[in-house]
Amino acid sequence: MARLPRLRLAGQVHHVIQRGNNRQAIFIDSADRERMLALLGEHASAHGISVHAFVLLDSRMHLLATPAAADGLSKWMQAVGRAYVRYFNDRHSRTGTLWDGRFRSTLVQPDRHLLACMVYMDWSPVREGSATAPASHAWSSHAHYVGLRVDRLVTPHAQYWALGNTPFAREAAYAELVRAGLSPSDEVELVNATLHGWALGDAAFIAQLEVQGPRRLSRRRPGRPSKASTKAPAAE
Repeated sequence: MARLPRLRLAGQVHHVIQRGNNRQAIFIDSADRERMLALLGEHASAHGISVHAFVLLDSRMHLLATPAAADGLSKWMQAVGRAYVRYFNDRHSRTGTLWDGRFRSTLVQPDRHLLACMVYMDWSPVREGSATAPASHAWSSHAHYVGLRVDRLVTPHAQYWALGNTPFAREAAYAELVRAGLSPSDEVELVNATLHGWALGDAAFIAQLEVQGPRRLSRRRPGRPSKASTKAPAAE
């Protein structure tokens, strides 16, 4: 089935997932992860990207970012992806593709889902068994947000700043959100939206975005569409 055009809107928060081809490892060791973080930061500056959160896992990475321009996200990911593949293939004496096709992304309503998306990302290493707790995984933005280190790659979103009036208050409030975690249904909703390219937000948020966007941003309700509706490619 044809893929829907990727959602790309300036000034909006995007949740991005990039996977390894056939779920193969895209990071072998700490040097690979450090190289990726360096590339993300270098090209974020070049393409006007604010990176709010990240997590690097063995076979994929999640990013939460806002582009200043509509094409900034794609240019950023393309530049990072190409540079990293050259580095990875040279360092590990391999050839060929590394990525599982193009990256997946969706728009996230900040006041309803941004912090939840960050919590989901923080728990990803625990869910896959590579960490015992979010704080024990060194390759995510979790440590930055709970005051364990300062990460120059990270630009906190206004929703994080609203958690408290002092750094300690914000860090404590965010740590509590992470401790509480997400329900399984919330996790499924978040991941499905990103993998299928649907905006994650309430009806008013989606309606507002559709005025700016080139296509519909949510899945149609079950049943036959009305004759007046416009046919669009099916979701993946």
